Parts: sequence; C-alpha cells; structure tokens
Amino acid sequence: MPYRPFRSTYYDEQMRASPALLRARAPYLIKNTIMGTAICAMVVGIYAYTIHVISQDEFEDVIVPDEPIKRTQQAPTGGSISQAVAAAKK
Repeated sequence: MPYRPFRSTYYDEQMRASPALLRARAPYLIKNTIMGTAICAMVVGIYAYTIHVISQDEFEDVIVPDEPIKRTQQAPTGGSISQAVAAAKK
C-alpha cells in the first residue's frame, strides 16, 4: 500500500488535480495571472530604474590619494590614554 500524506477529494492517487479542483480554481485564473504579471512588472521596473540611476553616478570629484597613508602601530600607553582623556575634556 503506497504512502499517502493526506486524503483529499481535490487530488487523485497520482496527486494530479481533479476536475473539482480545476473548477474551483477557474474563477481566479485570470485575476491571479493579471496580478502576478503586475507584480513581476513592478519588480523588473524597480530593478531597471535602480540600475539606471546608479549607472549615472560619477566619482570624478572624489580625491583619490596617490599612496595609502602608512601608520605605525603603537601599543596603548598611559601617556596616550591620558592625552585622549584630556582632549575629550576640552
């Protein structure tokens, strides 16, 4: 005996839609198709608009340094901490 997760009058033994299910879905077929098409068109439109707007950005006014700034790593000392506290108080 094959395994059946549930018994439904809308599906047959091979889990195909029965005529009753097709009749129940028929009134909503056109409405659902139109709504799905509208949602997909809106998503594609938003995506295309975003790509169009981003592609217009120009970064000519951004100053790019010739060479990165090299910083030496220093261990925090009591002097540097006291300087930071003094600077914060000002």
